Amino acid sequence: MERPSIVKWTATKIKEGLVSEREEDVAAEYPLTLIVDGEEFATLVCSPSDLTDLVVGFLGSEGVIRVREDIKSLSLDAQGGFARVELVRPQSTAKDFYSKRMIGSCCGKSRQFYFQNDARTAKTLTGGLRIPAERCFEWMSGLQAASAEFAATGGLHNAALIDESGVAEARADIGRHNALDKLFGHCIRHRINARDRVIVFSGRLSSEVVLKAAKIGCPLLLSKSAPTDLALRLAEDLGITCVGFIRADSLNVYTHHRRIIMT
Repeated sequence: MERPSIVKWTATKIKEGLVSEREEDVAAEYPLTLIVDGEEFATLVCSPSDLTDLVVGFLGSEGVIRVREDIKSLSLDAQGGFARVELVRPQSTAKDFYSKRMIGSCCGKSRQFYFQNDARTAKTLTGGLRIPAERCFEWMSGLQAASAEFAATGGLHNAALIDESGVAEARADIGRHNALDKLFGHCIRHRINARDRVIVFSGRLSSEVVLKAAKIGCPLLLSKSAPTDLALRLAEDLGITCVGFIRADSLNVYTHHRRIIMT
């Protein structure tokens, strides 16, 4: 049984010189320690929702697994804060291997700052949907409107995986990377090919976010926020269309413009 993602907290509010006490909705912050084949692998600080998706997606993103059949068993102790995973083929999950930075470029001119697992798991993407710019506005508006948890707390990131018809699978988390890992876990668990889908995202387009999209296999990434220069260089290299600053009547297309129909 998962814990609630929203908790109540009594706050003293000062507004226009008036002081009052009121109960506020606050986003829950939850540490989940991941044990892989009996060894501690990582502690994820997250929202306590969709934890199975988070664990599977995190392992996929780290290159520990590639398909759901790589997992022999997965058990959650939500109250204790542990997830225990046994792999079909046990492998080294040593932290120094998964966190060591690579020196120099790899598989493309822009990839100087990869973790070792990124070089093994990030895909260069071709093809993908071509969508009218109007869809970007519609989907971003829908992502924001559908997030009851964000509306209640103001403290969560939202991510959705959308197909051409607009049907979405959405996840929320206090960590923007966790929200994307939850989507990735859903894809792995349900064998979803994201090649013809779009990620709609509430957070900044950092290099790590672009790498997550590449690992999920989604070539079109939409955000209401700003990109970084390294994110855009990686997106160019990886074949990902990045669209940022999506507002009510404007947006910026930064990379691989061909997937956005502008007229």
